[in-house]
Amino acid sequence: MNLNALMEKIKTNPDYPKVGMILCHNGVVRETSRDGRQVSGIEIKINLAALEKIIAEQKSRPGIMDVLVELADEGRTLAVGEDVMYIVVAGDIRDRVISCLTDTLNAIKSSVTSKTEFFLKGEPHE
Repeated sequence: MNLNALMEKIKTNPDYPKVGMILCHNGVVRETSRDGRQVSGIEIKINLAALEKIIAEQKSRPGIMDVLVELADEGRTLAVGEDVMYIVVAGDIRDRVISCLTDTLNAIKSSVTSKTEFFLKGEPHE
């Protein structure tokens, strides 16, 4: 995964002069689950068809020039601190870009990715 490469790709778009903001999200494996248990790692599953649909929908929003998403490899156990997901949104004005990134992230979390957490005591939890 390479966030800098995504940023450079945005900058080569012919519509780049219209951009007033680029916003990035970097999802990282945290050391505790939402319920407070110590996490040793996670694995993710990805619905690529759903991801492609979400990206196409988000890119069609007014003022949005591009939406790029990069996810960690499916099935690989990611350790605490490793990157899980990058989202880069480029658009004309702040309100549109922030809203697009938020909606893209929420849609990906709800319909594209699922994760299995592994805990220090060794029991996975979906």
